Amino acid sequence: MGRPRIKDVAEYAGVSPKTVSNVLNDYEHVSEQTRTAVREAIDALGYRVNIAGRQLRRGRTGVIALAVPELDIAYFAELAKHVMAETERRGSTTLLLETGGRREKELAAVHGFDAQFTDGVILSPLALRPRDLAGRDTRLPLVLLGEYNPPGSADHVAIDNVAAAREVTEHLLERGRRRIAVIGGDLRGTQNTSRLRTAGYQQALSAAGLPVPEELVLPVPAFRWADGAAAAHTLMRLPRRPDALLCLNDHLALGAVRALHEDGWSVPGDVDVTGFDDIEATRFSIPTITTVSPDKPGIARRAVELLLERIDAGGPGGPAVDETAGHRLIVRESSGG
Repeated sequence: MGRPRIKDVAEYAGVSPKTVSNVLNDYEHVSEQTRTAVREAIDALGYRVNIAGRQLRRGRTGVIALAVPELDIAYFAELAKHVMAETERRGSTTLLLETGGRREKELAAVHGFDAQFTDGVILSPLALRPRDLAGRDTRLPLVLLGEYNPPGSADHVAIDNVAAAREVTEHLLERGRRRIAVIGGDLRGTQNTSRLRTAGYQQALSAAGLPVPEELVLPVPAFRWADGAAAAHTLMRLPRRPDALLCLNDHLALGAVRALHEDGWSVPGDVDVTGFDDIEATRFSIPTITTVSPDKPGIARRAVELLLERIDAGGPGGPAVDETAGHRLIVRESSGG
């Protein structure tokens, strides 16, 4: 028997070829019973979608570009994995690119890399300026991830960083912590991740009637293990040391825990430590790390959905969508869990 065709799948499942096509394209108006029968037929026959042929008929490449700042930051690697799985499930391919957080590379992504090899772009920018999306060619679908979101410029998906930081700060306050330091904090910046998370911290302290101790809000050169370790060493040597470290990503938190161990401080006995992003390493460290867990599968799924909707529309297709993804606080050993 040669390579199975849609007609063969339809005969095996007892449905029409059109119904098989509807299932492959994930159309809503197909009963779950029919959907199951078609998927069982696909598995039984070993049918594979001819992606190249499908995209050629549609005038597309079938490729979506995903551009992230740093692949060796675990959050971006884990998010990329979810995006790639989602695009594959929908019959497309992901081209993964690392920008290094450099503006020129992020601008290249915004403009589709001046090439015809991608149908749309999902971009997590760090260096773009407020007006960088003004006048872009909106025929190239673009979805932004993270905090950069000029109003009406492109579809956008992100968690509520202010609310998330407020929740983790409230957790530390409930544990009786009062000298809470922020590693990676930013008291005076613009709307970026550090500034928004610091704002949530400030809100929680203000609601508790506590001042914001500026000496405990410590910026870092980068959000890596070594930066977290260096910041923890510095903070714990203050005349009035902190009793909790709110680290603005998990790499910083893991580095801080190492530094505390080296200096003879116990976690969580002497000091609590929390992170952001719920990367896999936080579940296996000693102690395990309390962290804010963004809905990475949900972010990936919605970003791909929005992009494919724009691609299917063949143009802008309506006003930009701004969506807030979910998050949850996971309390682990580093703050008494």
